[in-house]
Amino acid sequence: MEKTVRFLLLSLFLSSWLSAQVNLTESDLPLILIETGSQSIPDEPKVTATMKIIDNGPGNRNRITDPPLAYDGFIGIEFRGASSQRFPKKGYGLETRKADGSNRNVELFGMPKENDWVLHGPFSDKSLIRNALAYKLAGEIMPYAPRTQFCELLINGNYRGVYLFTEKIKIDKGRVNIRKLDADQGGSGDELTGGYLIKIDKTAGGSTEGWFSDFAPMPGAPQRTYYQYHHPTPEDMTASQRDYIRNFIIDFENIMAGENFSDPLDGFRNYINPASFIDFILLNEMCKNVDAYRLSTYLYKDADSVNPLLQTGPVWDFNLGFGNVDFCAGPSPEGWVMDYNSTCPEDGYLIQFWWPKLLEDENFGNQLVERWYELRSGEWSDDRIESCIDNLVETLSESQIRNFTQWNILGEYVWPNAVVGNTYAGETEQLRNWLTSRLEWMDRSIEELNRYQALTFAADPVKIHPNPFGETVTFEILASENDLVEITVFTQLGQPVFTEKERIVRTGRQEIVWNPQNKSHALYFYRVHLNQKEIAKGTIFSQ
Repeated sequence: MEKTVRFLLLSLFLSSWLSAQVNLTESDLPLILIETGSQSIPDEPKVTATMKIIDNGPGNRNRITDPPLAYDGFIGIEFRGASSQRFPKKGYGLETRKADGSNRNVELFGMPKENDWVLHGPFSDKSLIRNALAYKLAGEIMPYAPRTQFCELLINGNYRGVYLFTEKIKIDKGRVNIRKLDADQGGSGDELTGGYLIKIDKTAGGSTEGWFSDFAPMPGAPQRTYYQYHHPTPEDMTASQRDYIRNFIIDFENIMAGENFSDPLDGFRNYINPASFIDFILLNEMCKNVDAYRLSTYLYKDADSVNPLLQTGPVWDFNLGFGNVDFCAGPSPEGWVMDYNSTCPEDGYLIQFWWPKLLEDENFGNQLVERWYELRSGEWSDDRIESCIDNLVETLSESQIRNFTQWNILGEYVWPNAVVGNTYAGETEQLRNWLTSRLEWMDRSIEELNRYQALTFAADPVKIHPNPFGETVTFEILASENDLVEITVFTQLGQPVFTEKERIVRTGRQEIVWNPQNKSHALYFYRVHLNQKEIAKGTIFSQ
């Protein structure tokens, strides 16, 4: 309620963010010129307009007077977005069209031919790069993430600022590459099983037909997750097709709600691809996307003959990621988005119960931890992430000046900024510093996200294996960063044969191995102290 009131109060002062109209004549970015004539652009449906794209290629200047070789033709255009529509800098949905209004598939900015596009206008994200950065990082590891191109936009000759031209999420060979349903077929057999693209989101914009989950996001919560048919749209599907994907997800939720959800034969692995869900979790957690799992979340399923398992993605909408949010623990680089339900239980949109429950499965949790370390040594290394940010900021070094001349918001709070930078350099440096801290924290804490580990160690903080032991014995201890762990092994006569002290550098499961040089006894005793407090003692046997 409080954040809504703040937003509404701020909307009364939108005019204070407007400055003198920028007279744009040329740019180092591509130029998009849209003319609507006497028509106003509505929320929906799209109105017919014309669009010219001036793009002379990398390293070349683009001038208003240059020929629009990249595109010169008709479009349909409408506003898009939910809460972002209250900002004076709007986002737009586009369709490239022929003169008769039919779809015109074209290749724009090197992106595969299509007719559905998005012009995202970053406003509360004053770095201007959060979505582009997240999509780039996602594209390094996922089958598909929206491709992007920064540009500057004029509508009816009026400068609108820096925009991110990107692909609309839909089923297509160059996007979510799964088999397209045919409403004239699909009554039974393999034709019925795919492909489907489902969305978890607010119901603003587009088709909102779908179904509510039978399960609350957490015990006692009045909210219910709403699944929407995204593509194909429900009017382009048969009743059998709508029933199929709805029942598939209902069956998955029923499995996840049961005690045997992780059964290797009959559990959730019959319904989802764990690797896909793990990458989705890690990307959203790294960005600390406060909307993750509960909004702007897509699930898709191909035909059984291609891949019978549900996948996550593509990722979408990171304006409130990377610390750019002042509610629900969003500003801190620490903490898990997965814990949103306990952090903000009164929110109208909560994380469906099966997301955190997946982490209670031993193999899923261990695979997630291993994947994080793999990505941090490769696609998401510090050097590669820093280079990506450098490239994006450099791309906007000239155009951002015009953007913030038009939208005079540097140094001003725009909902829901957690920190307000006085300059563009300050905004981008804030993002860098936040992400550096986030990565450092996740490197230390990733094993906390392995909820299986947390559950099993809750009752038994120390595990010893094997017991009886052969060549070595391993002590597993659940400890936090900077804890002091001390292990002592001694004979029946009280003679110490092994002592190890270790200061923990990363929260999670710790392994300390004893490799006895001389097993002169069949029976040994051990004691484990954590921060000088005894937490376990017992016996171990040699083979």
